[in-house]
Amino acid sequence: MSTEEKPAATPRSLAEALRARDDASLSALLRARPDLVTPVPTDLTQLATRAGTRASVARALERLDRFTLQTAEALAVAADPASYDELLRLMAGEQGDDPHAADSPVARALPHAVAKLREQALVWGDDARLRLVRTAREVMAPTPRHPSPTGLGPTVAEAAVPMSPNRVQDILATAGLSSTHDAVSAVTALTDLFTDPQRMSDLLSDAPADSLEILDRLVWGPPYGQVTHDPAPRLRWLMDRGLLLPIAPGTVVLPREVALHLRGGRAHRVTEPQPPAVRAATQHPPQVVDATAAGQAYQALVTVEDLLKLWDGGGPAVLRAGGLSVRDLKRTAVSLGVSEPEAAFWLELAFAAGLLASDGEADERYAPTPASDAWLEAPPAERWARLAEAWLTATRTPGVVGGRDAKDRALSALGPGLDRSAAPEVRHRVLTLAASLPSGAAPDERSLLERLQWERPLRRADGSAGSSGGPGGGEEDLRTRIARWTLEEAERLGVSGRGALSSHGRALLLGEVREPAAAGAHDGTPGGVPDGAEAVGGHGSTAVADTGPGDKLPVHRHHDVHDHPGGAAGGPEPIPAPLPPAEQAEAADLAARVLTPLLPAPLDHVLLQADLTAVAPGPLVRPLAETLDVLAEVESKGGATVYRFTPGSVRRALDSGRTAADLHAFLAAHSRTPVPQPLAYLIDDVARRHGVLRVGASSSYVRCDDEKVLEEILADGRSSGLGLRRLAPTVLAARTDPTTLLEGLRSMGFAPAAESPEGDVLIARAAAHRTPPRAVPQPVPEGPPTPDGPALSAAVRAIRAGDDASTAPLRAPDGAEGDLPRGSAADTLATLQMAVMTGTRVLIGHLDATGIATQRVLTPLSVEGGFVTAHDHTAAGVRTYPLHRITGAAELDDEG
Repeated sequence: MSTEEKPAATPRSLAEALRARDDASLSALLRARPDLVTPVPTDLTQLATRAGTRASVARALERLDRFTLQTAEALAVAADPASYDELLRLMAGEQGDDPHAADSPVARALPHAVAKLREQALVWGDDARLRLVRTAREVMAPTPRHPSPTGLGPTVAEAAVPMSPNRVQDILATAGLSSTHDAVSAVTALTDLFTDPQRMSDLLSDAPADSLEILDRLVWGPPYGQVTHDPAPRLRWLMDRGLLLPIAPGTVVLPREVALHLRGGRAHRVTEPQPPAVRAATQHPPQVVDATAAGQAYQALVTVEDLLKLWDGGGPAVLRAGGLSVRDLKRTAVSLGVSEPEAAFWLELAFAAGLLASDGEADERYAPTPASDAWLEAPPAERWARLAEAWLTATRTPGVVGGRDAKDRALSALGPGLDRSAAPEVRHRVLTLAASLPSGAAPDERSLLERLQWERPLRRADGSAGSSGGPGGGEEDLRTRIARWTLEEAERLGVSGRGALSSHGRALLLGEVREPAAAGAHDGTPGGVPDGAEAVGGHGSTAVADTGPGDKLPVHRHHDVHDHPGGAAGGPEPIPAPLPPAEQAEAADLAARVLTPLLPAPLDHVLLQADLTAVAPGPLVRPLAETLDVLAEVESKGGATVYRFTPGSVRRALDSGRTAADLHAFLAAHSRTPVPQPLAYLIDDVARRHGVLRVGASSSYVRCDDEKVLEEILADGRSSGLGLRRLAPTVLAARTDPTTLLEGLRSMGFAPAAESPEGDVLIARAAAHRTPPRAVPQPVPEGPPTPDGPALSAAVRAIRAGDDASTAPLRAPDGAEGDLPRGSAADTLATLQMAVMTGTRVLIGHLDATGIATQRVLTPLSVEGGFVTAHDHTAAGVRTYPLHRITGAAELDDEG
């Protein structure tokens, strides 16, 4: 079975394998492993060396899906090199020898897995000589401290290294084999025995039952066991025949050949060639999902507005180490009426959207940014789109708030250490899987997590790749926790409703809107899948009906099905990448347009009631909402907001500069019901007493034209703490400051007003505190960024040019050896431009800043702005030279 698109000469090294690739294949490699192109390698040999470094290989292995990783693990325990048929037998077991097993899931998926490993330069060679890069083999090689992910131990040849020749000969004799003249041939004979199915079956048929029980315990790993200096008879029987070999004092191992025989030739107990199905847990009408999500989106806007209003005059102080203290987080949560983890989410969301930041002053505090004012004035749908876009792309992860970092320091909201580079990728993938279901279908959480773990298998704490495992068992890895947080946060933010992705959430994620009729178009059901229906597990079926409703993503086929008996259909679909920033901004605009008709229109009226309350039956226009926030207290929120008028709230409105007549006119203009008499009386009563007492700074004093009011204050025992004494019939002096005096008199039931030194009433309005202009926090990428198309093309050209220079001899142009090429500026420019188009090399004469002339061999990449950018084969790198310092240019001819 071939996995190559066209026959090619067998390469002798990874560098030769890369040299045989075309430019598109090299671009695919650099796109999949961007760390290889930072900086640009000088030639393909350096690229191959860099692709084999431990850090780069480990990073590439971490991004493989489970079956591709299992394929690499099987190659790590196979012979080096191994044929494709040997690999198939390791993956499929005894079925790999069955000519009728070509249609098995493993046989169909294996060509895609091998092609992916080849594409990422983890495997090279043709199907007859597949080689895993040496570093990957070393990473996955079994050792007593780090067993192989397959559970297999070392080979007989590897395990027999510390054994004496006499001991090996004894094992041959006990196993019924003829003795040999040297240890190498003895090990070969023992290996031949263990790899012969018939002879192994005969040998094990004589084994005691308790010895076979030991083999059963070791066969799937770990293959190492401890023995005493005098092993039990059941162990001695196995050790005498080489079925257990000593590798250290007190330690024995089950040889790889024996384990493979007992396993039926399989490298893994469970091979997973197809991704798990993403099932739909529940099905709701799409209209219900959109309405629910729109309600959550509106509530998200209200919560962020409340947060900005809460910190409008300056928020809590910034900790010395950065972030918000636990006490301030609790206070914020109580003020917002949410839990502390949810408060941390809203704080981080506002920070990611550029609405909150630290002010940078000596006494550093958090405060809204100038951008928050513009955000508050924007239409509701646009405000939501900005929040959702910031959440989707942010690397800061509020779910880790309250945890500890690697140095056992507490992680605080808005503090350092909250960036998790995998967060945007996981969020995008979770929502993409939810989008693959029909409209209104909520994904089953467990099946979704299983799918994520198949696409990016768990990695254990020791750094080795784990190719098997599920969502249960042990502490959850970071990706699983981010996935769970994504489902919660999407519901909280209004991206999803009732667990299903909303229409505006789909527009934000994919930049498209699914037509209602398309919900069941793929599976033939009118409304999508019913409750509990199963989505696809395998992506490769050529029949649409076989894929089910769980994956509606496009299939990008890399090979013709007829090229491989298994067909490219056996491989999983490529994981869609997040949208580029420009396209993501357009998607956010589309999401805002989709959300706009779903949000309730702001109202310009309330319903006043006789119990001193006002009911807002929906969102209010900003001027009305801001005035009501001053004039009344919010009693409850929900679909409708209930405000309660109190003496304190009315006095607050009067303190802000409004008069009783202003308040009466305001209520009459914005109420659909008549102003209740109790409310009118409350306003008039508070206004009548408001400002009768005047408080100023002496330290402080109280002034009142009514002497009886001052006598009442002095007679009240609650005034003792204010330190009042009478200076004149209408003036009292106090030992406290004006603010404390104002609060004390108000607690006694009076309505004093502060006055200036000139005797004017001071209007109490909290001064808004804003930070200096702040840039929106940028996500922290995971590793080097993926280069774009032009950068990849330039990198491939530079690598090709350097490789050509290092492998091909040059013939100098006609002329005396050592002479500088000379020519007119026009001829030089034409020669360089032609070299850019044809990719040929040129010899130039160059004068440096000191006037020293040198010859240089270049492969020009671009000529613009009076400079030529080229791969300089003399300096082995990309260089830029000014055209006015080039004396001339001549083309070079290649030999061979």
